[in-house]
Amino acid sequence: MTENLSTTGTRARLVTATIELLRTRGYSGTSVKQISTAANAPMGSLYHHFPGGKPELAAAALRDAGVAYGQLIPLLLDPYRDLHEAIPAAFTTAAEQIEQTGWINMCPVGTVAGEIADAEPELRTVAAEIITAWIEDGTAYFVDRGLSGEAARELILGVLTALEGAFVLSRTLRSTAPLHAAGRAMSARLSELSPRVRVGE
Repeated sequence: MTENLSTTGTRARLVTATIELLRTRGYSGTSVKQISTAANAPMGSLYHHFPGGKPELAAAALRDAGVAYGQLIPLLLDPYRDLHEAIPAAFTTAAEQIEQTGWINMCPVGTVAGEIADAEPELRTVAAEIITAWIEDGTAYFVDRGLSGEAARELILGVLTALEGAFVLSRTLRSTAPLHAAGRAMSARLSELSPRVRVGE
């Protein structure tokens, strides 16, 4: 039992370390040695858990990160009854977080997706699966918040695109202005898609 728990812990550490390295260094800038060191795990254990090496481990890390990051939209929006207040507030929160953390890269999935779109077809497929799940879950979420299916899908596509793009601009410019501008743009788009919507109405 102890051995199984230890094995599980090693695998989890490898995945966690890979998520962080992918977020900060990207796929090409992350080596298996760096992962092994960051996870405090021998190189042999990396290949024991992930015989396919770095691509297999990166795929597992992206899937884990995708689940966690997919929960952010509800987490940011649920406190607000009115979506017209929730949308700009979510971008404001994202702006505060990226500034307070020293302009770190906020999303490993977006980072890797942009980097390996053509170079690593298998990882591109994984990233596409994750983003597709975000779109489907986000569409369902906005439908639950009162939007039509078409409007909900349009809004989640816009929000995801605006967030990912604004993260890149904010990191590059060391400015929260892109995130605030993106929030205002998405708020305006929501007003075009739907009148003011409150939970339960």
